[in-house]
Amino acid sequence: MKNSNRKVSLSALMTGSVTGIVLLAILAALVFFIRLYEKSMEENAVTNSEQSVVQVMNTIESYTDGMKDDMELICRALQSDNEEQEAFISNFVTIRSDVVAVTTYNAEGGMESCWSDGLTMKSGESVNLSQGIIQEDEKIHLSQPHVESLFENYYPWVVTAYRTINGRNGELIQVSMDLRFSGIANYVDDVGIGKHGYCFVMDTEGNLIYHPQQQLIYSGLKSERTGELQGKEDGYYAYSEVIYTVRTLENSSWRVVGVSYVDEMITNRVASMVRVCLVIMIMVLLTAFLMGYLFSRLFGRPAKQLAEAMKEFEHDAEGFHFTPMEGTQEIQALAGSFDHMVIQIQQLMEQVREEEISLRKTELKALQAQINPHFLYNTLDSIAWMCEEERSSEAVEMVNALARLFRISISRGKELIPLEKEVEHAQSYLKIQNYRYRNQFTYDFHIEEDCLKYLCNKITLQPIIENAIYHGLDRMVDEGHIDITIRTESEDTILLVVEDNGVGMTEEQCHEILYRENSDRVGIGIKNVNDRIRIYFGEKYGLKLFSELDEGTRVEIRIPRILESEYEAKD
Repeated sequence: MKNSNRKVSLSALMTGSVTGIVLLAILAALVFFIRLYEKSMEENAVTNSEQSVVQVMNTIESYTDGMKDDMELICRALQSDNEEQEAFISNFVTIRSDVVAVTTYNAEGGMESCWSDGLTMKSGESVNLSQGIIQEDEKIHLSQPHVESLFENYYPWVVTAYRTINGRNGELIQVSMDLRFSGIANYVDDVGIGKHGYCFVMDTEGNLIYHPQQQLIYSGLKSERTGELQGKEDGYYAYSEVIYTVRTLENSSWRVVGVSYVDEMITNRVASMVRVCLVIMIMVLLTAFLMGYLFSRLFGRPAKQLAEAMKEFEHDAEGFHFTPMEGTQEIQALAGSFDHMVIQIQQLMEQVREEEISLRKTELKALQAQINPHFLYNTLDSIAWMCEEERSSEAVEMVNALARLFRISISRGKELIPLEKEVEHAQSYLKIQNYRYRNQFTYDFHIEEDCLKYLCNKITLQPIIENAIYHGLDRMVDEGHIDITIRTESEDTILLVVEDNGVGMTEEQCHEILYRENSDRVGIGIKNVNDRIRIYFGEKYGLKLFSELDEGTRVEIRIPRILESEYEAKD
């Protein structure tokens, strides 16, 4: 058994191995690092959010603790003598600019007294948003922020602290203190988590206490997951687009919620880091590839040159010229064998090409030589009959037409002639046939003059016209008619149309005429016309037949727009 050694390119092996190992290592490290970095960014986002929330929570707790201390002072004053309570509370609302009003209500909800710093009470009944529900637990309660509605032309944003106590006479009364909420609101507005994150305040029932984007919330353009967060414990909750951090105030039912955006705090930063890592990875891969390329040029260049020469020979075998390259002994042996093979293949190609050209010329000459003898006999017989009838002028005209017909058919051995000559050939043939059939049909030519300078295969129209006469008009009772049209179809195509009003053909008959071999009856034959056009110009050109019984037949011939100068230059 012979041993066959498979040789692998060392340069390709080294380049592929180094690049593959480096790529796998970088991808594994990149995936691990991205996950680690993403986790770190999430923890960092939660930490930042918690710090902001704790700051807001401490501020609000201090604020609410101060409110409760103030309420204790007011409640003790209300349980003292009238003169003392009046003086204390009046001074209190005057000194404390953040206190809008202090009011008391009886058990039926009627207002008993109101203290403010010079504000005018509204006359008549009005909705009192600062009045809470009478509670019997004597705890201090906080309302949601609302608009102050007790005074004329004064509507600040306030929060009401209220508590139920026993008055001096033992009756239950509610004490309410309205404080401006602008201090807390401004502080919450100033707290940011990243560039777009923020904090808002809600209660344990899921109601919004304050939101920095309240107008968007109330207009329905923005929403928060307060319903979902209502029953959740303090902590952080990550969603696809945001992270919520929740903390509940110890001295009230309010909860501070921090909102940080995943895109801003995590995704964008991870994406930025991924871009940096990709740049590093590309640089490393380029370095590895460069090293492999240097080894390739050092060890594999001769073999690569030989492979490229073989590929070039594959694309252009006829015009290829091989120059042996320097290299190892094995490479030089391969190059010598390849050079010998190239020479032999090119010699064989030249031989085959010459044989094919010779065969094609022989076939074309055979096709052109198939002039229908019956047509010649009948024409000469018609000329003899005209001479016997002393119709010499018509006989002379018919002889001249026959002479022109044969002169153009010969065309000095040329296969391609101008369309002008082909039209003249067709006109001569129709004139002869019109004499023979004694004017049983008429014909018209519709020709674009610009088309006459282009080349076509000689004897292209005559076989089509002959077919129209023999198969279409010969069996008609009425007078027949043939239309010959030559026009430009596109920038590179000329359309020749021969159309008759004869008896027509079936689809099977059209197929038989277009593809059957020649016969004496139809002279050169439609199939031969189609074959010659395709041999010279390609498969996209040639004939198409359209026919209907009792309607007529239409033959379309497509040829390229080729001038005689272009054809001679190509040859």
